[in-house]
Amino acid sequence: MKFLVRSTVTLLLAGCAASAIAQDYPKLKPGLWEMERSTERPETAGNRTMMCLDDSVQKEMFEMGAGAMAGMCSKHALTRSGNRLTGDFVCDMGGSRMHSKSTMVFDGNSAYRTEIDTTYDPPFMGRARSKMMMTARNVGPCKPGQRPGDLVLPNGQTMNMRDVMNGSKGGPPKRPR
Repeated sequence: MKFLVRSTVTLLLAGCAASAIAQDYPKLKPGLWEMERSTERPETAGNRTMMCLDDSVQKEMFEMGAGAMAGMCSKHALTRSGNRLTGDFVCDMGGSRMHSKSTMVFDGNSAYRTEIDTTYDPPFMGRARSKMMMTARNVGPCKPGQRPGDLVLPNGQTMNMRDVMNGSKGGPPKRPR
């Protein structure tokens, strides 16, 4: 569970950080976003999360991602051409040097696809390399009772990204009702 939460948060912040570095980062449509992450590891197939997003949470995530990148990364090169962002990052993470190359392609402000190829030296959590793909799309308005920043994990638990970013000690993620 802890790994799932950590990897989900890391993935979201890494994606946001890549966009944050661009002066005119693309603004995503507010509402409920469905994100699916897949890797070369079969156990990650169908790993879906849902997130209630508004402009303020997006801005806070971009700012936090950029701050995290500045503190951890010795290289953070990002090129934007039309609807495509290409990144090349070298960061220190958990005693390992991470080199990540990514391509993020936007379909307007309502969908995107990101491919990330990362190597770790020395291996991080037993892995020397990982390849990941994430697709995301806006599926409509947030559900009644959801707060901007609510992230629903694949196991149904909810955590709020704004609380995570602000260091809230609001307890463990909430179980679905």
